Amino acid sequence: MKQIYILALALVGISTTGIAQTPCDGGRYSTELFPAVTVTSNVLFGNNTSFTGASTDLFMDIYEPTGDTETARPLIILAHGGSFIGGTRTDGDVVELANRFTKRGFVCVSIDYRLGMFPINEAQGVKAVIRAVQDMKAATRYFYEDRANANLYKIDTNNIIIGGSSAGAIVALHMATLDKECEIEPYISVSEFNTMGGIDGTSGTPGYSSDIHAVISLAGALASYGWLEAGDAPICSLQGDDDSVVPYGTGMASVSGFNVIQMDGSRIIKERALSVGVQNNLYTHYGADHSPYAASASYMDTTVNFIGDFLVDFLGCTETVVQPANSPSGPADLYALTYCGLSVDVEAEMITGLFPNPSEEFVNVEFGEGIETIQSVELVDVLGRVLNAFELNSTSLVIAKSDYGTGTYFVRVTNKNGYSTAKKFIFK
Repeated sequence: MKQIYILALALVGISTTGIAQTPCDGGRYSTELFPAVTVTSNVLFGNNTSFTGASTDLFMDIYEPTGDTETARPLIILAHGGSFIGGTRTDGDVVELANRFTKRGFVCVSIDYRLGMFPINEAQGVKAVIRAVQDMKAATRYFYEDRANANLYKIDTNNIIIGGSSAGAIVALHMATLDKECEIEPYISVSEFNTMGGIDGTSGTPGYSSDIHAVISLAGALASYGWLEAGDAPICSLQGDDDSVVPYGTGMASVSGFNVIQMDGSRIIKERALSVGVQNNLYTHYGADHSPYAASASYMDTTVNFIGDFLVDFLGCTETVVQPANSPSGPADLYALTYCGLSVDVEAEMITGLFPNPSEEFVNVEFGEGIETIQSVELVDVLGRVLNAFELNSTSLVIAKSDYGTGTYFVRVTNKNGYSTAKKFIFK
């Protein structure tokens, strides 16, 4: 699907001289071309009922490059942090991100979403996430409606990116992956979920799309890694591996010091993304705690540069990488899970051996008995791109460095039930 969006951008990117341009021509989207930003504050985009039952208006601030004449601009919708009980759309880290990417030519938006939960427990935490997801969907629909009618903001609705910081990243990840009623059943009943407004919610602008095309997760996590499935939007993730609020791996997420719910953080999301073929660019802040970019200019620069590389690649540009991805911290063990009638038993290993690793010439891959149950074997790079699909005729496979070069790779195996697993190796 991404290739379709890129083609569309290429077709509309015509200069006044009639020469076709790529999206990043002249440094647009990769550098801060615009010295000033125009902010339209307090734009009403919806209304819904708060956790106390009160009617709550939802506002957003819209950031546009001053003097920009582009008529189809990518949109970044951002949600603030605050553990779903605090924070505002004018929080410093979100405002900084909005200003810096707007200066690159994006339109950026910082949104309200409904806050609050009582008591602080798993069930109420899940409901808080659902309300916030519904509000972010309403903000997204607002721009689809605007593009179809007044077109005040000149948004390219083929390139809508959602993201956020901490709780806001959790909102974005769940909006991108929570697409079945049954996925929520382990936490609340489907009938209660539907009473709250269901998948799409009722926060505003009904009847328009809420489709999104990429996700930015800064210290975010998912309730269940299994919700991330083949075909989901690409994800850009950054997180400290010593995060004490939102787990980097699998662990408890906390609100005001209270452990509330088990979640799967950036390390687990990376592993799952590799296994199902979803692009996930991950940068790990080694030794850092929660949201280090919020209080450090250096961490913020790294964050902006890494997201910037992800976005220009997403838009089909070929700019020089400024902040390369680093290696994830520690192992990622995908635990067995059951949801939507699907049972995933990760103990049933499809890859029983991978050696030598690292290697300077060849890697031998061994498969367990019952290879007739294997549907596909693929070689994948660190961005989730499939480099080769192998035809498996025996219980072993040899991969040569001469065919692919130095680097980190993954062997991904998918069985006939649709479950995938991947194991990493390195060619030195």
